[in-house]
Amino acid sequence: MFVITNGRLITEEAVVHGYDLLIEEDRITKIAPKGEIKFEEQMEVIDAAGGYISPGFIDIHSDYIEHMAAPRPTSLMNFDLALRETEKQLISHGITTMFHSLSLFKGTDYEYKPIREPENVRRFIDLIDRTHSMKHLVRHRFHARFEIDNVEEIENLKSYIKENKVHLVSFMDHTPGQGQYRHLEIYRNTVKSYNNISDSSIDVLIHKHQTKEKLSIEDIKEITQLAHDHHIAVASHDDDSLEKLELISSFGTTISEFPITLEVARRAKELGMYTIAGAPNVLLGGSHSGNLGAAEAIQYQSIDILCSDYYPAAMLHSIFELVEKYGMDLVDMMKLVTLNPAKAVKMDGEIGSIREGKKADLLIIEKISDFPVITGVFVDGKLIQKTNYRI
Repeated sequence: MFVITNGRLITEEAVVHGYDLLIEEDRITKIAPKGEIKFEEQMEVIDAAGGYISPGFIDIHSDYIEHMAAPRPTSLMNFDLALRETEKQLISHGITTMFHSLSLFKGTDYEYKPIREPENVRRFIDLIDRTHSMKHLVRHRFHARFEIDNVEEIENLKSYIKENKVHLVSFMDHTPGQGQYRHLEIYRNTVKSYNNISDSSIDVLIHKHQTKEKLSIEDIKEITQLAHDHHIAVASHDDDSLEKLELISSFGTTISEFPITLEVARRAKELGMYTIAGAPNVLLGGSHSGNLGAAEAIQYQSIDILCSDYYPAAMLHSIFELVEKYGMDLVDMMKLVTLNPAKAVKMDGEIGSIREGKKADLLIIEKISDFPVITGVFVDGKLIQKTNYRI
């Protein structure tokens, strides 16, 4: 048993002072005014030192594991090692539930990533699945990112879903001329940044991708229905038009990842979809692809969720940036990385907020020289990390 005292609880409704929080086994069992919980010998008392007590962060889109598994194009690390080292870093950034966003697409037109080879994806999926029954730090989940021109992997994706090894599916289309690369100049610059390639060769590449075979509407419907049958949420990626939103919403897609414009983000919300932006976008002051600025969209209440995307540290710092630079409400901003993603992936019954009966996934966040730091992490009621800063 643990009692967390002397902290400011960020609940679903407000930041509250003068309360203690009791953890028994893996649950929050009592939240009571200071002094009502009688400290017993078997309890360990955790002093939050005036810091915030928040739910653990839930990151539903991050390809960070790809970097940890293949830090260089020709360097493929041991996968168990990569996962173990990754989760130690995630804990330090407050991420207690991670949806590892592995791409079922190994395209070689850009920077080659060996982890995207089908056999390596399968190894990682199996490893993530094994974590559920072995010692681990964070709650690992698999987000299957499926490029719609990767038609040869359709049956593998279906198999992963049927094996209950998939926890979120997203359909991606990186065809130049739409979505993330609606501006062909951005596409050209992206390709050039990875390859020493001529403009004429890029023209050939653009034609190749624009004419490749892609998933049919029926294929997408079938996979979406299969996901729903297994209680898996389905997302669309880089939505760039109202027409596309209407179409993917009709299939039962409930998440719009990285909507390209404010108009699209607003329409997604009207359709009842959850909208996602990258936390690094907030810290950088805009999209690296020249698309929707996350901070602006959040101010217009058009973004529900922030993900780390590729930089885990951004989850914590984007929240406080939004509060301190843009004047946003801390309770609302905290939901972007806790309760809202939990709702989007159907886990809010267990995690995502501080409430009696829920899992004790909790963070202690202190401010040092106006800089937010994680000084305590609980996952499933276990004290995973306690950090003591010194003078």
